[in-house]
Amino acid sequence: MNYATQPVFDVWYLVLALPGLVLGLWAQSTLRGTFGKYSKVPTESGVTGVDAARELIQGLGLQIGVKNTPGQLTDFYNPGDKTINLSESSVFNSVASVAVVAHEIGHAQQDAQGYGPMRLRSAIVPAVNLGAWVGPMLFIGGLIFNSMQLASLGLIAFSAAACFALVTLPVEFNASSRGLAMLQQFSILRPDEIPAAKAVLKAAALTYVAAALQSVGTLIYYAMILSRRRN
Repeated sequence: MNYATQPVFDVWYLVLALPGLVLGLWAQSTLRGTFGKYSKVPTESGVTGVDAARELIQGLGLQIGVKNTPGQLTDFYNPGDKTINLSESSVFNSVASVAVVAHEIGHAQQDAQGYGPMRLRSAIVPAVNLGAWVGPMLFIGGLIFNSMQLASLGLIAFSAAACFALVTLPVEFNASSRGLAMLQQFSILRPDEIPAAKAVLKAAALTYVAAALQSVGTLIYYAMILSRRRN
């Protein structure tokens, strides 16, 4: 087989990339289903995601702003401008919206406390943004032009994306743990509502696991091709 022109037809690509792809599709479906289910379950306290955000920010003494962002499940914390960006679903009274918001507040707390993995993830973002799309181009270009140096450079650049996906796992898991603890500490959710919130955050965590598996699998595949060409 000519790996310079037909790498995507290598059976090893399916072996290494397919598990992450399948898990990713299943994780996305699970997240939509779980969020959809618990977005219809109102909290006993009557708080919305926005209410929970304000209460947690005040209770924890966080110096962050609150912004709106379009869509559902698009909530995120931006360490660059110290803001939590809440999606359209956060305005509703539901266990799901409160759980997602608490997770993002968990990220804000990580930032405020200088949580190591989060600082590392933020530090490699520039390399990831460049390597994620330049890396594969350099790698394939190196194979086409029979330049192992160029292909190796592409492999190194793409490895930043895999590292980012792996570092993201502890950051996301920890944010969920913090969020659940906050909801209990400030009695925003009742004890019998915590399992539902945990189910939503567990489903979201699966998407990050899938992304890491797919990135690492692709990196291993690239390294395997490069090894074959060198030999």
